[in-house]
Amino acid sequence: MASHEDKFTSKLLFGFGAIIAAVMLTLYVCAERIPKKDEWYWWGMAIAVIFCAGIFLVASALIHKMKSDMIRKQKMRHLQRGSHQEAADIS
Repeated sequence: MASHEDKFTSKLLFGFGAIIAAVMLTLYVCAERIPKKDEWYWWGMAIAVIFCAGIFLVASALIHKMKSDMIRKQKMRHLQRGSHQEAADIS
């Protein structure tokens, strides 16, 4: 199973990729497909889905980043407590 840090990296890349794809698709539709007035809403729905998927993936990546940071801090606290207890046991 992938760690939260690995999930953060992959979801962040896919999220930004989806957002960039939505922007590029918007520019393509505006520049090339504008004469066909009847299909604009299909393009709009496709762009909205891609853009929302990108936003969702970026938000999910940020949650995985926070989980990764919390796990790392918890491990550090656990190690510090263990070293303090060992020092007290030795004394």
